[in-house]
Amino acid sequence: MAEHPIKTLRTSQLSVAYEEHGPSGGDPVILLHGFPYSPRAFDEIAPPLAALGYRVIVPYLRGYGPTRFLSPDTLRSGQQAALAKDLLDLMDALSIPQAALCGYDWGGRAACILAALWPERVRCLVTGDGYNLQDIPRSTQPRAPEKEHRLWYQYYFHTPRGVAGLTEKRREFCELLWTLWSPTWDRGPELYPRTAPAFDNPDFVDVVIHSYRHRFMYVQGDPALEWMEQALTRQPAISVPTISLCGADDGVGPAPEVDDDIEHFTGPYERRVLAGIGHNIPEEAPEATLKALLDLLQR
Repeated sequence: MAEHPIKTLRTSQLSVAYEEHGPSGGDPVILLHGFPYSPRAFDEIAPPLAALGYRVIVPYLRGYGPTRFLSPDTLRSGQQAALAKDLLDLMDALSIPQAALCGYDWGGRAACILAALWPERVRCLVTGDGYNLQDIPRSTQPRAPEKEHRLWYQYYFHTPRGVAGLTEKRREFCELLWTLWSPTWDRGPELYPRTAPAFDNPDFVDVVIHSYRHRFMYVQGDPALEWMEQALTRQPAISVPTISLCGADDGVGPAPEVDDDIEHFTGPYERRVLAGIGHNIPEEAPEATLKALLDLLQR
């Protein structure tokens, strides 16, 4: 297995671990993983981009891998605004005024928020599963039973039993999610061991639990980020050039035939549904993900 040299930088709250590929002067591309994944999702995407001259940054999100909080007193928040602020802080620390963003799940949420609230910082966007901003005020409204049962893990995390289960069996639990969310992907069992060590972070459980409780209004968020959460309640549109990649076999939620997200995109926008692909889009479909990025970057 190839080694992946890790760099670190400091923001106001974090020591952020990240991997960097390509020339330092290249046009920046930031690749953002989700839950329960890691930068390993982009191992077949970052090197080809670097070979084309792009500067590729692949961070470990808060609670994952070597990324650490600087203070024991900082709230281990996993709320959507915290993920977006981390991305903004990363770009500022690296003196990146504008970048192409590619993310899915948690990482896609951070990328979509930046594209919505700071469009001048986003050259273009590849988003997993479309418009990824949480509509928290409406989170308590029941969905159709077919959709509700797929969110069992989120409701589990709302309980003390869920905290204990994730703490004691985090690798087994996350491996189950890989299996359920990518049911037709035969490489999951082979590749999962490369990502699983990222969940050994001491803050992983706290950040994950806070994330899934905050989105249903069961816990408070970081007061310093309340302004951003309020802005997100308005479900702001995304105007930057965007391609949405959706897995037809996604176990969290298969791509619907009708694109319900199109109303949230006011700029150039395209949706691509990937046959035979589950939730772990970049790792399951690296060629399609790379093509989407290059289609936007080379316009």
